Amino acid sequence: MDDRELVEKAQAGSQDAFGALVEKYRIKMFNLAYSLTRDRETADDLAQEVFIKAYVALPNFKFQSAFSTWIYRIAVNASKDFLRKETRVRKISLDDSPPGTLMQEDTTAQIDEAREKEKQKKMVHFALESLPEKYQAILTLRDIQGFPYNEISQILDISPGTVDSRLHRARKMLKKKVFQLSARLGGDYAV
Repeated sequence: MDDRELVEKAQAGSQDAFGALVEKYRIKMFNLAYSLTRDRETADDLAQEVFIKAYVALPNFKFQSAFSTWIYRIAVNASKDFLRKETRVRKISLDDSPPGTLMQEDTTAQIDEAREKEKQKKMVHFALESLPEKYQAILTLRDIQGFPYNEISQILDISPGTVDSRLHRARKMLKKKVFQLSARLGGDYAV
């Protein structure tokens, strides 16, 4: 059953149809919230909040956009609201690594490489978190979630030209932040 049929049935009162929509989009909503907040518990809470808001607003959904676009817009807005309310600054230690285990000598190079990649990943995420929320959202939707420009335009309710210019600016800002972090920490990381 496609989204339109599920939405129509859910609007008519079918709990099973809404449950099918939740099942179809729950991982996507969690992933989007997690990529914006970098916290599993918060992402889980935000994903639940998205479905509660969608359930309440579903009777007013008029199919002016795809259901997926509509629910992603709810998720982005819920994440932005959370980030606005968030007052603490999360600090990520770039020296944190998974607890050690006994290792063989031939795997030391592989483990060192994996640690270096994890440091790079943390640095990029730390830099992403330091960007203004509108740039975090657009980078997440395009570069992490892989949405096309026209859907990002609908989700964020901005013109395609604004998507393009904001994405360009966000990538430039992210690259600068990563470079600055790398210089401070003595690394050589490219975005």
